[in-house]
Amino acid sequence: MIEALFNQTNYIAAKTGIDASHLKQQAIASNLANAETPGYKRVDTASSFQEAFNQALNGGDKTELKRIKPTIEIDKTAISTREDGNSVDIEHEIVQLNQNALAHKLQTQLISGTLSKLRLAITGRPH
Repeated sequence: MIEALFNQTNYIAAKTGIDASHLKQQAIASNLANAETPGYKRVDTASSFQEAFNQALNGGDKTELKRIKPTIEIDKTAISTREDGNSVDIEHEIVQLNQNALAHKLQTQLISGTLSKLRLAITGRPH
């Protein structure tokens, strides 16, 4: 039973999502820390990760979900409007920060729900 809980598609997707949101948080922090660094190029989680994640999730492929690992890369869509070549837009980063926080909260709630089921199975009590 325990293995079945941790092998559900939703649990695996949430775990992979938490890894991605953690990495995205690092990227956002780096972008904000370098907002005034001349020539700095904005970074983000790789767009290929999000595409592969969505495809595996829509297909319900647990093996693929376990295999996918998020990475950080330079955001090629971020264009510098400044003379110093820096491509960080602080307002955009704040929006990304808030969206990432919401995604992380949802993912942790999904993981917590799985752990609550395990606690209920072991103790017979939900809390």
